[in-house]
Amino acid sequence: MREAHLRFLVCPECAGTLALRADVRADDHVMEGELACPACARVHPIRGGVPRFVPADNYASGFGLQWNTHSRTQYDSHNGTRISETRFFAQTKWPRTLEGEAVLEVGSGSGRFTEQAASTGAMVVSVEYSTAVDANFASNGARENVLIVQGDLYAMPLRRASFDRVVCIGVVQHTPDVERSFRALTEFVRPGGHLAIDVYKRPRGIRRLLNTKYWVRPLTRKIPPARLYRSVRRYVNAMWPVARQVSRIPGIGRHLNWALLIGDYRGALALSEEQLREWAILDTFDMLAPAYDSPQDLETVRRWFGEAGFEEIEVHLGYNGIEGRGRRPAGTAS
Repeated sequence: MREAHLRFLVCPECAGTLALRADVRADDHVMEGELACPACARVHPIRGGVPRFVPADNYASGFGLQWNTHSRTQYDSHNGTRISETRFFAQTKWPRTLEGEAVLEVGSGSGRFTEQAASTGAMVVSVEYSTAVDANFASNGARENVLIVQGDLYAMPLRRASFDRVVCIGVVQHTPDVERSFRALTEFVRPGGHLAIDVYKRPRGIRRLLNTKYWVRPLTRKIPPARLYRSVRRYVNAMWPVARQVSRIPGIGRHLNWALLIGDYRGALALSEEQLREWAILDTFDMLAPAYDSPQDLETVRRWFGEAGFEEIEVHLGYNGIEGRGRRPAGTAS
C-alpha cells in the first residue's frame, strides 16, 4: 500500500481513522508495518505490502492455495487472450475510461479482474478474504491506482458510501450468507453509484441431478485444501485423454465432461491444449473445495436490488449464472 491510500481505510471494528506506524518501505510502498486505531486501540498488520484485517487461517484458505498456485493462469496478459477483459466489461457494462472514479472490487482472487478495472484509470481498491491477496499484489500491487487489502466482506475496513462503482464477480455464492453479502456490498456504493455482481444459478430438475459436484462436495469440502488439490490435479491429468475424446461427442460432450468433474472449455475459450488442462484443474478444484456454495434464483436477486432501493436494475442469466446490475439513486443514503 501507499501512505496516500489511508484515505480509504478505517478500523473495521469502530470505523475510526487509522494511523500508520512502524513501517518499512520500498520506494513509496509501505511493505511492512502496522495500522493502529487510536479510538479502540486495535492494531492491524501490513505484510508484503498488503494491509491485513483477517486471520491468515480462515474458511477461504482453499481459495488462497488455488490462486497462489494459479496466480497467472486466467490473466489475459499471460494467456494471450481477451477472456477476462471481455467478461469484465460485458458483466459490468462500465465504460473503458473511469479516471477520477473510485472502484471497489470485492473478492479479487489472483487479480485477473483487478487488472481490467485498473486499466480504466480509476482508483481501484481490491479486497480479498484469502491469502490470494499475495498473488494479486505480485501482479497488480505496483500500479499507482491499486490498493490491495485482505479483509472481510462482513467487516470491511473501508469508508461506507465512498465508491462510484462496486463489483463482485464469482464470490457471493461462496460466502456464509449470500443475501447478507449482497447487502454488505450495497453499503459501499455512493449515491448515484453502480453495483455489478454475479452469482451461481440454482439448478433445477435434471440439471440438479447432472450437476455432480453437489454429490461429492459434502466429502471434498472437508478435505484439507492441499491434499484435495493434489488429488484433483492427478485426477484431471489421468482423465485428460478421455475428456478430449468425450468433448468430441456432438452437443453433449462438454456437458458430460463437467458431469465427470472436469472443467471443459473446448470450443468456448480460445486456449491451447495445455492452457485448457490448467483451467480444468483450476475449475475442478474450484468446484469441490469451497466451504460454501449457495446458488440463487433470478427472482431472488431482483428482489435484493429492489429492496436495497436501487434503480436501473438489470438481472439476467449470463456468463457465470446470474448477473445483476443496478444504480443507487442520487441523493439517497447508504
